[in-house]
Amino acid sequence: MSTTVPAIHQVMVRAQETRTAIPGFNIPYLPMMAPVVRALRDTRCFGLIMAARLEWEKFAAGGVEPVYETYQQTKDERFTRLHLDHVPVIDEDNLPVDYETILGGAAALGYDSIMVDGSRLPLTENIAATRRIVETAHKCGVAVEAELGAVMGHESGPMPPYEELFASGQGFTDPDEARRFVAETGVDWLSVAIGSVHGAISATARREKKLEARLSIERLDALRNATDAPLVLHGGTGIKKACVLEAVQHGIAKINVATAIRQPYEALMETAPQQALQAVYDATVAVVRDDLELMNSVDILNPGEASA
Repeated sequence: MSTTVPAIHQVMVRAQETRTAIPGFNIPYLPMMAPVVRALRDTRCFGLIMAARLEWEKFAAGGVEPVYETYQQTKDERFTRLHLDHVPVIDEDNLPVDYETILGGAAALGYDSIMVDGSRLPLTENIAATRRIVETAHKCGVAVEAELGAVMGHESGPMPPYEELFASGQGFTDPDEARRFVAETGVDWLSVAIGSVHGAISATARREKKLEARLSIERLDALRNATDAPLVLHGGTGIKKACVLEAVQHGIAKINVATAIRQPYEALMETAPQQALQAVYDATVAVVRDDLELMNSVDILNPGEASA
């Protein structure tokens, strides 16, 4: 495996070491990208612009190339990098995905980081799939995120009651498995399941208010002790603020946000498109300033670029 350290990985390690975090904002509709970039610049927050496979399969992000091209038109690399979020090996409808072609294409195109999601596979198969992507991506200088455990919410059909899931720890990432997974794959970042849930993506449920989740800091501490890889929290919308801020102090280096900026856009996109863009900007600023308290994080995470 290449020993080249991707540039964005250095920023992620800095976030972990300084007990701050990098927000990642999912873009299911391409017009949303510009106001998110503007909000990050105006709050002086370093963040990732992200799109997942489901955001062109279930929404309107277009695909790997349209996302990349839109980013080139709107980016501000003092404050942003481009991340390809969830590309599953087996998707939310339990169908196989040509994940190696998608992820390899994104790495070659110039994405800064990519995510392979083998969380629906048995552990040994997840390790093998992730290792193949790491080998491909690192040759291009691209960082790789993977997932271990099950952050629920994207599956078709109803989810079990949240309190039942949390109390049982169903799907939570196992620390011993995490230690083995990181060691055998060489993955840069690890998405862990510690109580959060993804926002609903079905057409009938995607506009519903997201449930208020909480996080197991005890499980997070065990995972942090098991591996030095920066840890990622998916499903960042709707978690109690105190839980999120505490999680950052205990090792979460990246927080994914989707529902909080998508729903304001969807509420206005057909009737008032300009107001919809303003709503995305306002929601992004509120997440950075109020929910995550990450204003001016660029001065810590990307100081050389921020002053350029």
